[in-house]
Amino acid sequence: MELGLIGLGKMGGNMRERMRRAGHTVIGYDRNPELADVHSPRELVDALPGPRVVWVMVPAGEPTQATIDELAQLLSPGDVVVDGGNSRWTDDEKHAAELAERGIGFVDCGVSGGVWGLENGYALMYGGSAEDVAKVQPAFDALKPEGEFGSVHAGKVGAGHFAKMVHNGIEYAMMQAFAEGWELLEAVDSVTDVREVFRSWQQGTVIRSWLLDLAVNALDDDQHLGRLRGYAQDSGEGRWTVEAAIDHAVPLPAITASLFARFASRQDDSPQMKMIAALRNQFGGHAVTAKSDHLGADAPGADVAPPVGG
Repeated sequence: MELGLIGLGKMGGNMRERMRRAGHTVIGYDRNPELADVHSPRELVDALPGPRVVWVMVPAGEPTQATIDELAQLLSPGDVVVDGGNSRWTDDEKHAAELAERGIGFVDCGVSGGVWGLENGYALMYGGSAEDVAKVQPAFDALKPEGEFGSVHAGKVGAGHFAKMVHNGIEYAMMQAFAEGWELLEAVDSVTDVREVFRSWQQGTVIRSWLLDLAVNALDDDQHLGRLRGYAQDSGEGRWTVEAAIDHAVPLPAITASLFARFASRQDDSPQMKMIAALRNQFGGHAVTAKSDHLGADAPGADVAPPVGG
């Protein structure tokens, strides 16, 4: 198979290499000329025989829209565009309609595998017509992990990115659970080797998983994670998952809580916790922590006694 690939970053570059290892011809374009095989999307399109397949791996939103707009002017009826980035599924429907006006097919593909995908393969979730998917199938077969599973035609356009979005929402909740368990283990005196407790769970337990393996890797590198700041970004797909749950009246308490926990991680001095501390002091006389003390909440003398007599 011959196909084009636009976007040769960490994911796209490794995907190009994996497909080439499978015997496919992949012509890649990137704005960084050191990564690219050709100098422009037009040169990429001109180098491919028809019907062409062009796979797009650029950031969601405006970069994806601009790339698809450009390809719409360059491709011919019968060609197919694959969006393998982390686009919102509603954008897929828009892109498919725009390309269909020119007779160009569209497939959305959620891709999971990260930096490990080159060697282990990528889990693929794709949406689109059977005809368009068939044109891309050799690439899907090359990218997926070895074995029976790891690739699915999830449904019509938008289904691939919707499935990947839900996958990432589940990932949020699983990571949050591991993080909470780790913090609790670290907090007690009786557990003297939290890292080895995590390692023991890798065999014979119901929570053994690749995420657990990665957690052990991280603890091997930095046993108490002391070199890291407690700050976590969100990719956007967690938010979209919660928004979709609201639209469909589906309760997602664990995923929603894990998303909000990431928001909380960005607050060095939580405004909400200030109000909670103030209210606890008002109704129960509970001690509060004075910011001016520059002491941690658990440090000796950090608690400030409530005012006496009013």
